[in-house]
Amino acid sequence: MKKIAFLFILSLGGITQAQPLDSIMPVRGLAIVAPSSKGLDRFIKFMENELTANHVNTLVLRVDWKYQYKSYPKLADKDGLTREEVKKLVAAARRSNIELIPQINLLGHQSWASTTYALLKEYPQFDETPHVTMPEKYEWPNPDGLYCKSYCPLHPDVHKVVFDLVDEIMEVFEAKTFHAGMDEVFYIGDDKCPRCKGKDKAELFAGEVTTIRNHLAQKGRKLWIWGDRLLDGSDTGLGMWEASMNNTHRAVDMIPKDVVICDWHYERADPTAAYLAMKGLSVITCPWNRPEPAKKQVAQTLALRENSSKVLKQRYLGMMHTVWSGADGFIDKYYELKEKGTSEDGQANCFNAMFSAINSQAQ
Repeated sequence: MKKIAFLFILSLGGITQAQPLDSIMPVRGLAIVAPSSKGLDRFIKFMENELTANHVNTLVLRVDWKYQYKSYPKLADKDGLTREEVKKLVAAARRSNIELIPQINLLGHQSWASTTYALLKEYPQFDETPHVTMPEKYEWPNPDGLYCKSYCPLHPDVHKVVFDLVDEIMEVFEAKTFHAGMDEVFYIGDDKCPRCKGKDKAELFAGEVTTIRNHLAQKGRKLWIWGDRLLDGSDTGLGMWEASMNNTHRAVDMIPKDVVICDWHYERADPTAAYLAMKGLSVITCPWNRPEPAKKQVAQTLALRENSSKVLKQRYLGMMHTVWSGADGFIDKYYELKEKGTSEDGQANCFNAMFSAINSQAQ
């Protein structure tokens, strides 16, 4: 399939210039959970028909344990994708000129609600907070401050396991970029951890980012992470979810500058991309389920790229829509919106609003 060059008309002082869409918004992405085996063919059809129609060129798939790992079979979901099924995804992405980026949540998000995920379930010694027991019925807030479990970044054996998984998933996806998640890390440098207690939380977070980045760099691969832990939740007023209230924010000055930051804000078009870019980091702005902020984020990204120096401009990489439900459910709502012109699902509406705003630049 030939890559289509989309053009828009830019008038400057009466001079009309034509530029390809790739130069206006280099990254036009979607982040979503990897499909199930049952939903694979439908997902591939969605990629080839709908993502290409919306000019999506980047697809981050949250794989986590939804793959039949050969290196550590006990960590794999029983209904996870097989190697052959992933190869079908890889071939479809190649036909559609979409870069496929696998994600495994590292450091944080090792549990959800009352469920401990595979890594800490199989290797409980990696748990940063083993003294915090998983509740039968999860509620937030809770006395333990439990949102999601983390692994201990200083455990001497954790990276052997983690990097075997990363290497395997990168090989099967034939990927050049890996997304490590690393958002909403509330458990880090716990006072009861024999390795981490008393250590600077920013240094711990930066150290883990750097360790992952350096491992990937050995094979010429790049690292993406979410950006919330690099923002000061107090000074910005962004709070503990979209930013850090546990002193990891100073890591922004400690991590390698080639780590790409996926900067997510869902309620407003907070201009934190400019802050991160001025720190020397490349940034992708990420909305979720609110169309109006997403449209403002598109306009903001375009304005930053148009009005920045050559050095800063290249750090504003583009936009990526995030989906936090199952792939099948999102596709259902996407087609409901497409066919009926309306949907109660904010994610589908936001996806449509974001890409309509981006693609309106193409003539």
